[in-house]
Amino acid sequence: MKVTFLGTGTSQGVPVIACPCEICQSSNPKDKRLRTSIKIEINNKVLVIDSGPDFRQQMLRSNTKQLDALIFTHEHKDHIAGMDDIRAFNYFSKKAINIYATTNVQDALKREFHYVFSDEKYPGIPEVKLHTINTEHPFLIEDIQVSPIKVLHYYLPVLGFRIQDFVYITDANHIEPKELDKIRGAKVLVLNALRRQKHISHFTLDEAIAIVQEVKAERTFLTHISHQLGLHNEVEKELPQGIHLGFDGLELTI
Repeated sequence: MKVTFLGTGTSQGVPVIACPCEICQSSNPKDKRLRTSIKIEINNKVLVIDSGPDFRQQMLRSNTKQLDALIFTHEHKDHIAGMDDIRAFNYFSKKAINIYATTNVQDALKREFHYVFSDEKYPGIPEVKLHTINTEHPFLIEDIQVSPIKVLHYYLPVLGFRIQDFVYITDANHIEPKELDKIRGAKVLVLNALRRQKHISHFTLDEAIAIVQEVKAERTFLTHISHQLGLHNEVEKELPQGIHLGFDGLELTI
């Protein structure tokens, strides 16, 4: 399995528009963060989790030529806004793109992209095939098993996912014990860590580290990072062994 970090930033990305802070003004490429998304290549299939506003740029930057499935964690705009750009994959593959989402996310997609789901199809619109995720059971993308992990983003239900020994969780600030059990034994965990200060709907750096130490993942990479966390190279130095900051373009082989 190959995992590529397409984006590791928050809903505003880093740098934040008009922000003069040292993180937003940093010249280090690792301090430049597009909206959070990840690509998984496995069994000759390409899966992408979330298509935020930077989806087009992420697909171009990662030289992605194939898309077999788009999986959504939740319905917030920074995770669904780029779905229209799957049109290019429709054109070159000559087929609809499989989308996996809960009914809540599907309802949001139908509101935001009403023209995709209308009875009268305008030429050139995205072609999709919806698959409903049952949050209580694993689902298959052809021969690939994906296990949902239920988390909370304040009061909003959000899904993380486990594929073999890889776990991806973003936009969370609470995980129930039975859901934590689904993470245990993972070789690689990706987990959100927004900033150092307490936040209403995201794990802080310390809270994320505590989760990692609880589930004992072999390696962890933090994502959904804001400009309030600090400079990448400085924060990286203070992290416990086995925990690292993710960054855009990072590639892992599991």
